[in-house]
Amino acid sequence: METRTSLVADLAALIRPSHAAKAILLVPVALIGTSSVSLAEVVGVIWATVAFMVASAAVYIGNDIADRHRDRLHPVKRNRPIASGRVGVLTAGACCAVLLAVLAAIVAREPVSSWPVLVYLVLNVAYSRVLKHIPLVDVGTVAAGFVLRVVQGYEVTGDRAPAWLLITVFSMSLLLLIGKRRQELLEAGAVHRPALRGYSMELTNWLLQIASVLALVSGLMYLRDEGPFGPQHGQTAMMLSTPFALFALFRYLQMQLVDKESDPVRVLLRDRVMLANSMLWAATLGVMLVLVHHPSLAAIVHL
Repeated sequence: METRTSLVADLAALIRPSHAAKAILLVPVALIGTSSVSLAEVVGVIWATVAFMVASAAVYIGNDIADRHRDRLHPVKRNRPIASGRVGVLTAGACCAVLLAVLAAIVAREPVSSWPVLVYLVLNVAYSRVLKHIPLVDVGTVAAGFVLRVVQGYEVTGDRAPAWLLITVFSMSLLLLIGKRRQELLEAGAVHRPALRGYSMELTNWLLQIASVLALVSGLMYLRDEGPFGPQHGQTAMMLSTPFALFALFRYLQMQLVDKESDPVRVLLRDRVMLANSMLWAATLGVMLVLVHHPSLAAIVHL
């Protein structure tokens, strides 16, 4: 009984449940600020979110199978279920096949609008075989996967994905990934990940600065020009968001350069300071969104 429980826990660890937050946070972005959302759109976005969660889980298992020999040389990754030998390759492969079958069933519901998740799978196969070993291309490929999650949501709703939003997601993803590469350089050098031979601490510091500036500017431009607040209130949303956005970037860089935190998921979802800032930011924009859609209330506060 204990062995079976341990196997279930290892299989659950293979699919990285905490990383499902990527799809949960990004795919439904297409619904934010929409004045009239139909039930069909909500259901479609839910299915699209599940599709990306399943696709990501399959990709994680496939990568762990492919990297099992290299992972055994890493001080932390050697404890992963496949690398440690707790889960066999055949068992992991069977789980991956089941997940792909589930994904195929989901995609069959709306095959035309499901192209982003299919591109995501193809991109990750290329990443696992070739692209992960090419410096700079490696982080760009992973960042593109985050953009595809956002695009998938807009494909379901039938709306055009805002350009500034896509640039923001891409640059924010690069910021997180470059920070992760920086910590890998500090912890294990280029032995575990060949692409790290194309990085240095100085280069990653510069790349963090560039990605930070691009993320900040593009995010604020999205709120001003393409966000759910409309042209009349977009500038107000941008001004209100500036201190929160700056603090979020400052906190992330502090955790990278001072605290040396390497897990992007922990930075975004578990750091109390980051969570408090995000909640205040979301509450501020949420109140403003309500006022925008209810002009009588907006008139009272002179928005």
